[in-house]
Amino acid sequence: MTWVLLRGLTREARHWGGFAEQLAQQTCEEVIAIDLLGNGEFASLPSPTSVSGMVDFLRSQLQVRQQAQPFKLLAMSLGGMVATDWAQRYPHEVARLVLINTSLRPFSSATQRLRPHNWPALALLAARWRDAAQVEQAVHRLTCNNTGTRDADIAAWLRIRQSAPVTATNVARQLWAAASYACAAKAPACPTLVMSSACDHLVDPACSARLADAWKAGHVQHPWAGHDLPHDDSAWLFGQLKDWLA
Repeated sequence: MTWVLLRGLTREARHWGGFAEQLAQQTCEEVIAIDLLGNGEFASLPSPTSVSGMVDFLRSQLQVRQQAQPFKLLAMSLGGMVATDWAQRYPHEVARLVLINTSLRPFSSATQRLRPHNWPALALLAARWRDAAQVEQAVHRLTCNNTGTRDADIAAWLRIRQSAPVTATNVARQLWAAASYACAAKAPACPTLVMSSACDHLVDPACSARLADAWKAGHVQHPWAGHDLPHDDSAWLFGQLKDWLA
């Protein structure tokens, strides 16, 4: 069975770093990191303004690649919304669902889904979107608590941005899709694991706790990681995933 990895707002497959390869080694299964429309290899195309539109595009891409269903979806942030919509609308296509630091209406408020103290910084980022170095430094500060590889991370992210820049228009379209999305209240039919970071500075970890409680899903929380949990402590993530799969 194939794992499909989905990233968040403006991020692409290369932002997983070595995570996909590590997941393949840990699970002995095929792993595909696929870009949302408007990001990565599809950066020249317009992003959908709805999460459902993002799902439809991903499904068509996997059909073109002749990938067999059902899939195991592992996703974070906006990617988690996409994975949730996928699992709820097409339950026969999703065998397992892992959501990392995802916030969903109707389970969380707007101030929990995006912490208010970050609003000015994010507005400034939008205004200075063409200043790549400043934007990537700010993204690292907002999403990563493990700063041991900060300089190397930012250098890699700048190379990604240079080769496949996400347009300001697509940023706005993805933000609109995320802000307007509300999932179905009923839990997905497949086994679901919710993972969160206690020190997520971007999204209140209460979002994950409420989601897991509403769906009676498994929930594990990392004690110090930031929003980008796969970046901050992939070893911990793999350990939790192994236990859940067992």
